[in-house]
Formats: sequence, C-alpha cells, structure tokens
Amino acid sequence: MSAANGLRGRNYARNYWPFLLPAGVVVLGVIIFPWLFTLYMSLHEFKVGGDFAFIGFDNYVRLASDERFLWSVLRTLYFTVLAVVLPVGLGIAAATVFHRKFPLRSLARTVFILPMMATPVAIALVWTMMFHPQLGVLNYILTSVGLPPSQWSYDSVSVIPTLVMVETWQWTPLVMLIVLGGLASLPADPYEAARLDGASTWDMFRHITVPLVWPHIIVATVIRTIDALKAFDLIFVVSGGGPGTSSETMNLFLYLQAFSFYNMGYAAAVTVVFFVIILLVSLLMFSARQQKQWQ
Repeated sequence: MSAANGLRGRNYARNYWPFLLPAGVVVLGVIIFPWLFTLYMSLHEFKVGGDFAFIGFDNYVRLASDERFLWSVLRTLYFTVLAVVLPVGLGIAAATVFHRKFPLRSLARTVFILPMMATPVAIALVWTMMFHPQLGVLNYILTSVGLPPSQWSYDSVSVIPTLVMVETWQWTPLVMLIVLGGLASLPADPYEAARLDGASTWDMFRHITVPLVWPHIIVATVIRTIDALKAFDLIFVVSGGGPGTSSETMNLFLYLQAFSFYNMGYAAAVTVVFFVIILLVSLLMFSARQQKQWQ
C-alpha cells in the first residue's frame, strides 16, 4: 500500500512540472538573471563606449572612499527617518480619529486618502509650482499672515524637510488604512474591563490599543521605510538632487552614475550596496515584529 502511495506521489510530482515551469522561467528571467548580471557587472569597469575589464572588488573599494556616495547614504538615511516617523505618527493619529463614529466619516475618509491615489510625478509637478519662491502659493500664504517667505526646495538646508513634507502628505493615508484595519479587528472586552477599572482614554490607548495594533504598525513602518529608501521620482522632479548635491540620495547618485556619467560597472556596485541596505533594514524590522508578536 505504501509503495503504491509513493508511486502515485511521484506521478503527481511529474505532473506538476508543466505548471511550475512557466513560473520558474519568469522568476529566472525577471528576478534571478538581472541580479546575477548586476553582480557580474559590479565586478567590471564598464563605461558606455569604452572598454569592459574585470577589476574584482575595486568598485566597492572606490565606493567606500567616495565622499559624494557616502554623503548620499547619509542624506538617504536622513530623508528615510523623517519620511517614516512623520507619516507613521500622523497615520496612527488619523486612524484613531477615523475609527470613531462621527457625521460624514465616510466622506472624510475618502477625501483623506485622495493624495495616495495620484501619481508621484504629477504630485511632484504641482508641489514644484507651489514651492516657487516668487510665484508659489505657499509663500503667498506665508506673507499674507505676516510670516517671512521660505526658499523651500531651493535652499540646501530646507530642501530635504520640504521633500519629506510632500512625502508625508501623500503617504500618511496609507499608514492610516493599515492601522485602521487593525483597529477594526480589536476585541471590545479589554476596553470594557478597563473602563470598569477606571482607566482613562489615554491609558486605554497606551496599554491596550497600541500593543494590539503593534503588528499593523510594524507592517506600515516596513512599507514606508522601503518606499522612503528607494524614493526617486519625487526628489528627481522637485529638486533634481539640488541645490548642488544637498538632496542627492542614493537613488539619484545611482541614476547619475548610470545615465549621466555612463559608469555602468560603478552604478551596478551602487545597486548591490543599495539592495543590501534595504534587505538588512527589512530583516531587522520584521525580526522586531516577530519578537514583539511572541512576547
């Protein structure tokens, strides 16, 4: 009987291969091969129209001493921290508000998530016009209330906070939706018991709501972190990495090396380092989520 079952299992396995093969080919062609080719390219010196030579890990050694690249890493981390903390904090607050029942709540939710529906390039173009020091509506509003105008994305100090402001405006609704889903699934019993014990609204939020929706907050934080690390279109359209290189993140540095300076081998090395950074950050955050889940 067992031999017959084993034979039947082998026959089933052979029958599955025709269905798995197309997916395997797609994964190989779209994911595995490009990454293997990128690793291969990163070990070579290749400039469009120039020679193609194997140089080992020289591109990675060059990255470690390239001040422009190192500054781009720091700017990426600075941008990422701000573009994660603000949307996550505001998203949690918005989810708490929209979880309560009030008149026209559905309409308010719809209006709140509208920025997330627009394409990043279109949003960037609109905000670019609003940030103009002389013609922008934002400086008009500031001067109308007696405040001094700002240079916004045209100043090296304020350019990254300005970009983060747009990023926060667009992606806070995403965090709100994720956390709101967690709030909708919370049981009512802990809150009733807390009210009987005389707990305040803040105590219930801090000791019941936050711990129960923490896995959803971690998921939202991971998604925002990955999106912020690889942000490109908004920065490219609004500031182009300027003024100077004051908003040049790793993605813009990679773009310039590949498509402006045509240093394909060096750009491939940047891609590999960038991927490793995103992978490590993602694994660290998911590890924190798993530990919190089983505590």
